[in-house]
Amino acid sequence: MTTAPRVLYCTDTYPPQINGVSVVTALSVEGLRARGWEVAVISPRYPAELVNVFAEGGGAMAHPHSALVPSVPMPGYTDIRLAAPCTGTVRRAIRAFRPHLVHSATEFMIGWTGQREAIRHGIPAVSSYHTDFSRYTEAYGVPRLRGPVQRYLSRFHQRSARVYTPGLLAGEELAALGVTAVEVWGRGVDTALFHPDHRDRRSIAGPEIDEKTFVFLHVGRLAAEKGVERILQAYEIARTRLTGGRRSHLIIAGDGPARAALRESAGPGVTFLGNLDRQRVLPRLYASADAFLFASHTETLGLVILEAMASGVPVVAAPAGGVADHLRHDENGLAYPPGDVEAMAVAMVALVDDPARRDRLAVGARQTAERLSWEEELDRLSNSYRERVPGVHITD
Repeated sequence: MTTAPRVLYCTDTYPPQINGVSVVTALSVEGLRARGWEVAVISPRYPAELVNVFAEGGGAMAHPHSALVPSVPMPGYTDIRLAAPCTGTVRRAIRAFRPHLVHSATEFMIGWTGQREAIRHGIPAVSSYHTDFSRYTEAYGVPRLRGPVQRYLSRFHQRSARVYTPGLLAGEELAALGVTAVEVWGRGVDTALFHPDHRDRRSIAGPEIDEKTFVFLHVGRLAAEKGVERILQAYEIARTRLTGGRRSHLIIAGDGPARAALRESAGPGVTFLGNLDRQRVLPRLYASADAFLFASHTETLGLVILEAMASGVPVVAAPAGGVADHLRHDENGLAYPPGDVEAMAVAMVALVDDPARRDRLAVGARQTAERLSWEEELDRLSNSYRERVPGVHITD
């Protein structure tokens, strides 16, 4: 007799909160359900007024044994929720749902509690390593905490039967921390949702934007570690170097604690859009841009990089972290040294100056994305899970 395999996700971020981790986690949940898994989710409770820009899918309460944990906003970054202690919630879910596997998608309260309770109940525990939070300590002015954060991450992931990380460099970082059960997974993108055919410049048209305007785009959280201020600086340099009536515009989509300061420092020709509907609005925005700008050095993947490439948009970024796994200079974008604002500006002007080169890189970007099928990644995840729970088979 076969039985549907069951996995319990424990995560400190989930839609309606939007970031790379919440998006990948929600897509994993929906993809596993489509592959015959029963999936329950324990995640933070968010304010009722927070709009779910994920639109479809990702519902934390889609399974009767899913649960929402009370949470409070993190001081200084209210978009992030700090979950309350949740041992009772996780324990009740484990006893009622009887998961064959527990996946801690984050290393904080809910993820930590899920891992601890899984081990206590003799259930295989796996985890995700999306972000090297120890590097964030420098961006937030507390570099002395980098060592303690690294040691915590090391201890946490060493307890996992398998650690899933989307970047080759991230896998090497984990190995350096003594974590050996690492699988590079999650390097995928929905190439149908994000596609060049969704280009519709009218959807972003305004008094400063028409078909002749070169549109630069950045999508992501507006936080200290993302380096968006460098994008603004580089754009201002590039804008002043454009001659012969050439026009450009910079669109920044996303939200976060740095938004007010970034808007205050932005020069002319910059539009901030906030968070956007991922299913309808964001794909059109990507495809309607001419180049994508990225300044973060701490990404294990940089999901937005792949979404831009899938949309046929060349990327201007520093080949640092997971970005280096996919960015190929003068093939699918232009690379510049990390932190070099002048070099970023030079790359931006080069794309505006040479439309043929931009078009060639756009083709290369799409070709890169087409090799990274999200459906294949979900198949791999399902198979990897089944290796952790031998004897449990998907119901016919």
